[in-house]
Parts: sequence; structure tokens; C-alpha cells
Amino acid sequence: MDDSADARGGADERGAPKLERALAAAQLYYLQDLTMDAIARELRTSRSSVSRLIAHARRVGLVDIRINSPLAGAQALERRIRDRFGVTPHVVPVGSGVNEVDRLERVAMTAARLIGGFVDSNASIGVAWGSTLGAISRHLPQRETHGTTVVQLNGAGNTMTSGVEYASEILQRFAGAFSADVQQFPVPAFFDDPATKEAMWRERSTRRVLGIQDRIDVAIFGLGSPSADVPSRVYVGGYLDRADFRSLADDGAVGDVATVFFRADGSWRDIALNARATGPGIDRLRRVPRRVCVVSGLPKVPAVRGALAARVATDLVIDEELAQELVG
Repeated sequence: MDDSADARGGADERGAPKLERALAAAQLYYLQDLTMDAIARELRTSRSSVSRLIAHARRVGLVDIRINSPLAGAQALERRIRDRFGVTPHVVPVGSGVNEVDRLERVAMTAARLIGGFVDSNASIGVAWGSTLGAISRHLPQRETHGTTVVQLNGAGNTMTSGVEYASEILQRFAGAFSADVQQFPVPAFFDDPATKEAMWRERSTRRVLGIQDRIDVAIFGLGSPSADVPSRVYVGGYLDRADFRSLADDGAVGDVATVFFRADGSWRDIALNARATGPGIDRLRRVPRRVCVVSGLPKVPAVRGALAARVATDLVIDEELAQELVG
């Protein structure tokens, strides 16, 4: 027995593709409880190759490991959130001693696995940009689909950058995970004048992307907050000036979804900055069948409450501390 299968680019002695070998190893290990040595003998390879095949099966989504405990606090929190707010919650257990960067990464990993199960062939996926979506995109499992489209939900440019490279990296990771096409939205995050936005929205090239956004099956987004420990990109990336911050404070905004701002009570239409924002209005977002909101960190509690009041989400992925504060 040797590792010649790996050396020959993913085919075993009988030419079986790596994905088939990974599936066989995972079935023998998880469903038939065979040892690594027994699997190695059956597949005629080495024990180290079996270990790599099983790891590959987990990485590409062939294996979905779940731990269900009737005593788990996360499950009780999920029931309370579901009953109170009418969303499907996914609470990620994270200890109080974990720093906010690692907390975001753990929540993003859970969200990425969930999203992998939400995407089917011929689906259209709306993706916002930001720190949270960047983290999610790095953990997406590979899943082959056909006829799938990933569309950018809001513009990313500002006076210092076009934002194309940053948003494109996130979109390309989503597209790579699901073998999807990409539709970018090459407009600024905020126009200087609402009249400019209105004129741009009449252009045929813009209307084409807006039409794709109106037909998405799954929307994926985080929530921006000016008080988050992991800074929301819209608040620190040069998108807002002092006058904008004063305007948001005067209007009582507590957060944003895809650069559309909302208040604690969920209202959003008369917030002045929204007239210049390029993200989908909350009324448009509500028409998407599945809307996955991913949030971590206690400073985002006001933003989460406002978003839930606005009914922007069908699925909410949050860390345990945030969940406890939400229903406390």
C-alpha cells in the first residue's frame, strides 16, 4: 500500500476519481464504523490516504457533522428566538472568552455550511459585501451546481476606490464554490445626489442587474453597525463623511443591510441617506424567499433588533452570547 493515488492527481489504482474515493471512505468510516486501517485495506491504499480522503469529504460537503444535545443551551435559545421573532435561528456556541475576530470566523463557518445546503442548481444568489460576507466566502464548501448565478446586491465604490476588486473577490469565491456565473453591480455604494441615482436606475444596463436582483432565490448579508468591534466596512472604509454620520444620527439609524439603513423600530423609508444608497430597499429584500442574515458580537444587538423589526431575514445565524442578549 502506498500514496500513489495522490501522486497521480486524484485517481486510485483502478482510476477512481478522488471524489468517489472520498465518498467511499466517508461511508465506510461514518456509516459502517470501520477503522482507518480496515478502510485502507478495503480501498487498497494507505492509512494516511484514508485520513486525507475523509478530511476531503468533510471539506467539500459530502459529510455534514451535527451534534444534537437535548441539554444544549443553543437549542433553547433557538426556540425562544423563533417564537419571539418568527425567524429560523441558527445559534453558534462560542465561549465568552473568544475575541471578536475569532467569534466572527466561527459564526461565518457555520453560516457557510448552512448556505451550502440552501443553494440548488438554477438558483440565483444575492450577495452583499462586507467583513462578514468576506469571512463566509472563505469557508464555503465546494458544491457543483448548474445554471446558478451570483449577483451583487449593492454597489461598492466610493471616492477613494471603485470597490470592484473587494466585492469581486467575495463574489468570485461564492461563484467558485457553486460553479456559478457572476453578475456584478458596478455602481457606487452611495450616489452624491439622489437625482443621479434615479437617472442611473433608468439606464438599461442598470435595469438588467436590478431585474436579476428582483428574481433571486437566496439573499445573504450581514448587518452593518457603527459600534461593532470588528468594524463594519461601510462605516470605516471611506463611504461616509461627517455630514453623513450626522444625518444618520439625526434620523436615528441603528444599522444597515446592504447599505440601506434602518431604525430600531424597523422603519427605513424616510432615512435621508437611503435616497442615495444602491442596496435593495427593504421592501424588495422581503420578497426574496430565503434571506440569510449572519451576525456576531454583542455590539450589534441594536442592529439585530432593528433588522428583525424590519423583517429582513428568514434565517438568522448568530453567536450564543448575542442570542442570549437578544432574548434576555
